[in-house]
Amino acid sequence: MHKEERYKGVIDWFTEHVPVAETELHYRNPFQLLIAVILSAQCTDKRINLITPALFEAFPTPEVLAAASPEAVFEFIRSVSYPNNKAKHLVGMAQTLLKEFKGVMPDEVNELMKLPGVGRKTANVIASVVYDKPAMAVDTHVFRVANRIGLTNNSKTPLETEKELVKHIPDALIPKAHHWLILHGRYVCMARNPQCNNCGISLWCKYYRKNQLLPQ
Repeated sequence: MHKEERYKGVIDWFTEHVPVAETELHYRNPFQLLIAVILSAQCTDKRINLITPALFEAFPTPEVLAAASPEAVFEFIRSVSYPNNKAKHLVGMAQTLLKEFKGVMPDEVNELMKLPGVGRKTANVIASVVYDKPAMAVDTHVFRVANRIGLTNNSKTPLETEKELVKHIPDALIPKAHHWLILHGRYVCMARNPQCNNCGISLWCKYYRKNQLLPQ
């Protein structure tokens, strides 16, 4: 099966069966989304959604968060992974947002990556979700699913995966495709026990066809 055929089949299926695909993180504005995404690194969205309401209430604006101490923030996020580092990152992010960007969330990936705690994946999430830009955030789910299906050729890094995906997915669909792959990896194409028999895109999946001894 040619890669173009695989991409078309996967995209067409998701377009028809999952017309709405959005982040599962709860937020009310871009600032809150950025906080949630920073916290979500190596942590579940469910855990983040449990602790962010109180955090957002205590630190509702960049100004309030920038004036806080990491120790104060830590008390609200102690149950997430790496709370000490993330507390420092959140305070530093707010301070840099005010100092460098006058409190306005930048819309360019390279600019977003100047904020403490914001790597390429997080910057791509903000660019795509907030500004609807064709930025493909690659987390562990996207990386695994793209390689397993055959959308990428055994890419070794998230950046390789990102470049391959944006080359083949239409710009207008990239923000949604990011969520398609994340949700598919979270609920169907799991790392240890992929639900191949309940998967709508198995017809185009390299992994499935290999295990079913079908033509690749």
